[in-house]
Amino acid sequence: MSTTISPEQVSQIVNNLHHDPFEILGCHPLENNNGKTKQWVVRAYLPKAQAAWVICPIERQEYPMQAVHHPHFFECAIELPELKNYQLRIQEGERERVIYDPYAFHSPKLTDYDLHLFAEGNHHRIYEKLGAHLTEIDGVKGVYFALWAPNARNVSVLGDFNNWDGRLHQMRKHNNSVWELFIPGIGAGANYKYEVKNWEGHIYEKSDPYGFQQEVRPKTASIVTDLSTYQWNDDEWMEKRRHSDPLTQPISVYEVHLGSWMHACASEKPHLLRGKGEPVPVSEWNTEARFLTYYELAHKLIPYVKEMGYTHIELLPIAEHPFDGSWGYQVTGYYAPTSRYGNPEDFMYFVDKCHENGIGVIVDWVPGHFPKDGHGLAFFDGTHLYEHADPRKGEHKEWGTLVFNYGRNEVRNFLVANALFWFDKYHIDGIRVDAVASMLYLDYCRKDGEWLPNEYGGRENLEAVEFLRQVNTVLFQYFPGILSIAEESTAWAMVSWPAYMGGLGFNLKWNMGWMHDMLDYFSMDPWFRQFHQNNITFSMWYHHSENFMLALSHDEIVHGKSNMIGKMPGDEWQKYANVRCLFAYMFAHPGKKTMFMSMEFGQWSEWNVWGDLEWNLLQYEPHQKLKQFFADLNALYKSEPALYTRDFEQEGFQWIDCSDNRHSVVSFIRRAKNPTEFVVTVCNFTPQPHSHYRIGVPEPGFYTELFNSDARKYGGSNMGNLGGKWTDEWAFHNFPYSLDLCLPPLAVLVLKLDRAKTAEAMKQVRGE
Repeated sequence: MSTTISPEQVSQIVNNLHHDPFEILGCHPLENNNGKTKQWVVRAYLPKAQAAWVICPIERQEYPMQAVHHPHFFECAIELPELKNYQLRIQEGERERVIYDPYAFHSPKLTDYDLHLFAEGNHHRIYEKLGAHLTEIDGVKGVYFALWAPNARNVSVLGDFNNWDGRLHQMRKHNNSVWELFIPGIGAGANYKYEVKNWEGHIYEKSDPYGFQQEVRPKTASIVTDLSTYQWNDDEWMEKRRHSDPLTQPISVYEVHLGSWMHACASEKPHLLRGKGEPVPVSEWNTEARFLTYYELAHKLIPYVKEMGYTHIELLPIAEHPFDGSWGYQVTGYYAPTSRYGNPEDFMYFVDKCHENGIGVIVDWVPGHFPKDGHGLAFFDGTHLYEHADPRKGEHKEWGTLVFNYGRNEVRNFLVANALFWFDKYHIDGIRVDAVASMLYLDYCRKDGEWLPNEYGGRENLEAVEFLRQVNTVLFQYFPGILSIAEESTAWAMVSWPAYMGGLGFNLKWNMGWMHDMLDYFSMDPWFRQFHQNNITFSMWYHHSENFMLALSHDEIVHGKSNMIGKMPGDEWQKYANVRCLFAYMFAHPGKKTMFMSMEFGQWSEWNVWGDLEWNLLQYEPHQKLKQFFADLNALYKSEPALYTRDFEQEGFQWIDCSDNRHSVVSFIRRAKNPTEFVVTVCNFTPQPHSHYRIGVPEPGFYTELFNSDARKYGGSNMGNLGGKWTDEWAFHNFPYSLDLCLPPLAVLVLKLDRAKTAEAMKQVRGE
């Protein structure tokens, strides 16, 4: 047979230098013969083969291939009307195998329109096109791979299926930006990476940026995964969410790091339930060694959160990350839930079970920076693709991480689609965007000369601003009723205002100022608090400028800061009382709530990511009572619309008295949508009780004591008002009526007008 290819062309394939191996490899027509038959040439590069044959399935014939210009480059000419779905029989030493030729399948999954939208930064579901996808072409099943690496010289798919040999599955470059290849005969569970070569010939082995699953660390390969097999059972939850306004709902968030909430015994095999549907009792939970799986967490964490009365679970980042000690905040697999606790379907089960139990799921999302790990996004195609080339814009030296280039459309698209992905595929209910301030300011944690101003000479990162507006606009467009929460620690204006009004588009913002004021106030000796009344009251001066969430998070109980109870002054009794006082005030204060795991039962030690929570403390009465306090506090919060329906309206809050700094007491009213429905809160921030403390109230009658943080069942002194108090016709605090109250030490009282009891008493007075 005369050859149909030059040595130079063969050399390009053998040395992996061709941008489109389909031009040489695979099946190519040669000429027509009287219109009846057609001559084809089939070429294959098989680096380990001694011999090869083309198998024509229709004719059931084999055609021997000949080595051409290279001992492992084979060619064969065949005369047939049509040559489709042929196979290659390959002899490699004593081993023979039969495969479909990947270069016989030319149908691209990516269209020009897909690439156009991606180049604009507007392909919202690009994760359905880029990455690895189970596909069937011409009746042959396999996996379609697509990778954005515009500056690479060559890209190959590596995997178990080709012994990690980059010569076997060379990809072709489509539209000068995306590399693609369909590999027949492989399926879900296949491990793979990309071998990326730059123009200097340097090789980088990269995980798939759009990969849906990765190997368990320290391994770093991506895993082909089908996300369409799980049968969701949360239609009712999703429909209700779509028609709800979360800003008028109670939101009490339990922030959790899954890897350190609780462990299981290393010798104990992962399990779900005892028998059929019966959870393992809390008393038998094992607290050693290995991580709980998503399945086990669904049957341990969710019942606990439900028992405690929280409305949402917030997960520290569960996107794949290589180092446990980063808490998940240095992400390498943005589209892959971490394999530490199971596979993607397991995580879907966890979310589904949360919804079944009436609990929303919030996931921490990290679009501000990414690590420099070799298998990740850094220097991805041999150039600074995802990050800025200039370290003055592209690096956080303090964190040892890189900053996304928000001005590059495809990078912005990667992140926008990623946020959408978690809602789309995993049905999550919200994201908390980490370190927003680091994105907004070009000089964040940078000294003079270490940052570049924007085009107007300012310090604002205008590209990041537009990115945040875009991602929030897209999210609420597709998923109304969700939460998008900003951890933003500066005075940047309108963070939680819609993008069309000039805001960043979030619907909640962590109130970092409130957090710092509270911790400063409660950490000081109560005698000095009279000089710092402003710490308690200042938040109300600016509260209605944003939709705030009050958060006491993991950041406040690490790095030598002590756990919450350890921050408090005084003896042990006062420490517990101070904690109850702080959180009761937090739940009565306008704003949604977030608190980190371990705070609810009074753990003394700081959070340790390598261990688990000190569950053994619950054998002691003070910790049991504090846990009961939080369960009751959540129940009160959810039962009283006045405490949550008008969090972000000025009419929902009214001071009774905020100026009694001599006693360190504040009192205020919270109102529901119906302004006649209200609760009264009185806070005594010192250990000094007051047997007759008068406050003004707007209406006469009997005020039931709904909640007393000093109750005996919480470990308090049990001072109080015997269930409630009647008003006096004594104008006080600019109100026509007043209450003479007993204020317990270091305590918060919540009272509510009992209209039924008041009306009955009035009837008796009138003799009716």
